[in-house]
Amino acid sequence: MSYQDKSLTCQECGQQFTFSADDQAYHASKGYVNEPKRCSTCRQARRSDSFSGGGFGRPQREMHPTVCAECGKDTMVPFRPRGDRPVYCSDCFSRKAAHSSR
Repeated sequence: MSYQDKSLTCQECGQQFTFSADDQAYHASKGYVNEPKRCSTCRQARRSDSFSGGGFGRPQREMHPTVCAECGKDTMVPFRPRGDRPVYCSDCFSRKAAHSSR
């Protein structure tokens, strides 16, 4: 199937953007049936919002300060530490998870 560049309007900012023939072929190869609704700038901004906690209508994740039980480093965790179990920084937690999966 032969594709031609299309001009679309971003639903977020209202600017015109090009849905290129190459992008259309890629979308078709992935089985996508809908055209993009946002320009690349707005898509990128939406992605970065969703990875920083919140985004997609979710509230920003509340973080709580604590001290890592393994290395003693100050860290932030996405839950309120209760004190009855050890809490680890992301580095120590990753190391522990890697060792326990062996």
